[in-house]
Amino acid sequence: MSEQQTEKSPARNVVIVGAGMAGVQSAVALRQAGFAGPVTLIGAEPHQPYDRPPLSKAVLLGEAEHSAFDVDFEALDITLRLGLDVTALRAADHVLDTAEGPVPYDALILATGAEPITLPGSEGVPGVHLLRTLDDAARLRPVLERQHDVVVVGAGWIGAEFATAARAAGCAVTVVEAAARPLAGTLPAEVSAPMAAWYAQSGAELLTGARVDRVEEGSVVLVDGRVLPAGAVVVGIGARPATGWLAGSGIALGPDGSVTADSALRTSLPDVYAVGDCASFPSARYSTRLLVHHWDNALQGPRTAAASVMAAGTGAPLPVHDPVPYFWSEQFGRFVQYAGHHADADTLLWRGGGADPAWSVCWLREGALVAVLAVGRPRDLAQGRRLIESGAALDPEKAADPAVPLKSAAL
Repeated sequence: MSEQQTEKSPARNVVIVGAGMAGVQSAVALRQAGFAGPVTLIGAEPHQPYDRPPLSKAVLLGEAEHSAFDVDFEALDITLRLGLDVTALRAADHVLDTAEGPVPYDALILATGAEPITLPGSEGVPGVHLLRTLDDAARLRPVLERQHDVVVVGAGWIGAEFATAARAAGCAVTVVEAAARPLAGTLPAEVSAPMAAWYAQSGAELLTGARVDRVEEGSVVLVDGRVLPAGAVVVGIGARPATGWLAGSGIALGPDGSVTADSALRTSLPDVYAVGDCASFPSARYSTRLLVHHWDNALQGPRTAAASVMAAGTGAPLPVHDPVPYFWSEQFGRFVQYAGHHADADTLLWRGGGADPAWSVCWLREGALVAVLAVGRPRDLAQGRRLIESGAALDPEKAADPAVPLKSAAL
């Protein structure tokens, strides 16, 4: 960092709770912004901080041993405290309580991420797995190597990605979904309907409208009485913000359990900021509060949080966090990408489909593009994302023609 940046750096102590993408990038962003004070990164897991997306892909299939971030924490003078649980926040004292004693802070960034929702009654049953951590992937790797019969509970993004990996490893896979279709809580029925066929095409069996009654060692029993043999059960029914430890701290949480940050990612408590999967933020672009459980948000939010820390008490203008949400998923030999937020859209346009294995869907609101889903059409995603950022209106006829570049549909 330059001498000029060092002179401007506030001499404060910043503590970051959570050593995933959002936490690591917050520490890096502080240094990139010229912050020269102490930075401490606290992680509950003992492992060197790592990236999560490869867990359901390369790490799970044994193609990579780990996915540690390529960050030189020592060179950046970032103190790592790993394998340390933070149990409480005492905001009035500017102190965190941990298993190793109190940790004081001048500024605090919450980056605790999300935790998977467990299937009631399955806790402690042998052979039941989640897929969220490096240890989870390590426990599941032998399951795939031994080609067990696997039952996946939940046909969301993580369920589909695990089913893909399990089929690639030669396992017999049955996916159980309580809703009538995969991705029921994420996409409209007409959009997710073609995705249901991907399971059978890969050799996996998809059971929709199927509710789990109980999980026993070696089997999953459905409410209708069917018994599914299961050498292993993988539960992927969603995640919630990991904010339970903040109870009693006085911090404002939303109904979904997220820390309700403002547009600068400041929380309701002084000198406390929140980023990534544990935080929601107000989106002026979409006129609603968004909770985004995806990698790209955990990459972008830290830049805002670091800028807010740097601006605190200086009178400098605050940054604004209002990105176009983006995520991707690799499943059943397809690359699926999504950008935007389609909840308030009034028009849905298809680009391709039918016999075409590559297709896209565009959502418009009052003529402007607000979201795009692309299956095997990365150019549509890239162009659509830029159109959403610019607020461009589209010619619906051109936008629905897959032969016309999406950017050429802009009015």
